[in-house]
Amino acid sequence: MAPPKAPTYVLVTGATGFIGAHVVDSLLARGLRVRGATRSAAKGDAMLRARRDKFPAGQLNFVVTGHFSAGENAFPTSAFEGGIDAVIHVASPLTYTTTDNEKELIVPAINGVKSVMEAATSVGGVKRVVLTSSFAAVIDLDRSAAAAAGKEPYFTYTGADWNPLTYKEAAAPETSAVVAYRGSKKFAELAAWDFVRDNKPGFDLVTLCPPMTFGPVVNPIKRVSEFGESNAMLWKVASGEPLPVSRVPFWVDVRDLAEAHVEALLRPEAGGKRYIPASPERFSYSMAAEIMIENFKSVEQRRKGLKTEEQTIDDSHGVDGEAVARELGVEYGSFRDMLLDFVAQADELEFWGDRGGALRR
Repeated sequence: MAPPKAPTYVLVTGATGFIGAHVVDSLLARGLRVRGATRSAAKGDAMLRARRDKFPAGQLNFVVTGHFSAGENAFPTSAFEGGIDAVIHVASPLTYTTTDNEKELIVPAINGVKSVMEAATSVGGVKRVVLTSSFAAVIDLDRSAAAAAGKEPYFTYTGADWNPLTYKEAAAPETSAVVAYRGSKKFAELAAWDFVRDNKPGFDLVTLCPPMTFGPVVNPIKRVSEFGESNAMLWKVASGEPLPVSRVPFWVDVRDLAEAHVEALLRPEAGGKRYIPASPERFSYSMAAEIMIENFKSVEQRRKGLKTEEQTIDDSHGVDGEAVARELGVEYGSFRDMLLDFVAQADELEFWGDRGGALRR
């Protein structure tokens, strides 16, 4: 039997976001055509302008989808016109200010996944869907805490592990938005696997479950206040605020994560698998502060007079990021190199953002 034909025209949802924009660039660098789905025509136009001199005209285009979930707001099948043969679904709701966990976080995440997969099934021609899930769908906080307390021997999270949170617990009114978010990622990913199992569409599925994702941005933002959650934590360190507390010691460079998405799309043998893209190097925010202070006078000045207490890095358990390196060929960059790139860019963004300028590329 001949191997499946490699995709040539990829639809990326959440294409103007932090991770999505890096995925777009990685696909473009491979010579693939890309259609980005975005809620903002202005952001799509900004990304096109920034790439105008780097990639051939017509290699990248955008479609505005608005908010999509189900019913009248279902993902438009028109987004697949022109020969889309693969999907990387990055878009997902994220908010920690919910008043209704189920309505604002969990249901939109589930329906968003279903809506994209239903549209891909109805138009035909799509051979693979790669879904950005999260380590939040993997981690068992009680098990991690037990290991950290010495009550459980060392273990390694793999793609076979699932967060044990129940739907009822995630949706409960008294549940914090942080916990509900972990539920939204779990049940959205499960919905994707269930869809493929139950509907047997013409495509297979690969899911990626990254932990904290850091690195420079290539999506259109104008100021540091627009950083996503993970980078916002690093900026707190760089800008002289008290050190955040690390929820987990695991991380991945967004550029490596983007490469993992593209390799998961292009490698036939990846179909049906679930991966945790994670660097073998662990981190803490005190470690980040030391590297920043050592390499940037701006950070040294902003943190002057602040005591940087060393944070203990939890080494009681691990994650199997090696599967991504072994099976997808991703070579992880170092925490130090990621920080140098991030802070250099963030300092420039802070300077120009306050003056109404744009981040130079």
